[in-house]
Amino acid sequence: MEPARPKEAERRRKSRFRISREVRFRLMEDEEIVMVGTGETIDIGSNGVSFVSGQYLKKGSFVELSISWPVMLEENTRMRLVAFGRVVRSNGHSTACTVDKYEFRTQARMPTAEKQPRRDGMLRRWVEELRKDTLKAGGVIA
Repeated sequence: MEPARPKEAERRRKSRFRISREVRFRLMEDEEIVMVGTGETIDIGSNGVSFVSGQYLKKGSFVELSISWPVMLEENTRMRLVAFGRVVRSNGHSTACTVDKYEFRTQARMPTAEKQPRRDGMLRRWVEELRKDTLKAGGVIA
């Protein structure tokens, strides 16, 4: 029998809940969408999400996550949790990111054979808004 290993110090300030859901992500660097991909969540909390994507996501990059939600609206409409934040850790297998802003959206009723990335620029608008607010406050943002 192996001795119990000491637990790693918990870095999170809020609880996370283990939940496995499909996730789509978009990564933005220097005003450009540099990566899109899919994966599966490991856990979700009010301040962050960790997920498996099999890809390395650069620490500090802005990210938009679109997560399938397990509860339907009025028992007949699928929902998605759309979250915006920054990558805090990534090892080429799993990634952890902050949740700085989020909203629920309805999901299309009929699945399409091949999803095209949205082109409405919501991630870009959120980053610009964050930069303006930071500059007004006299801060610096990457």
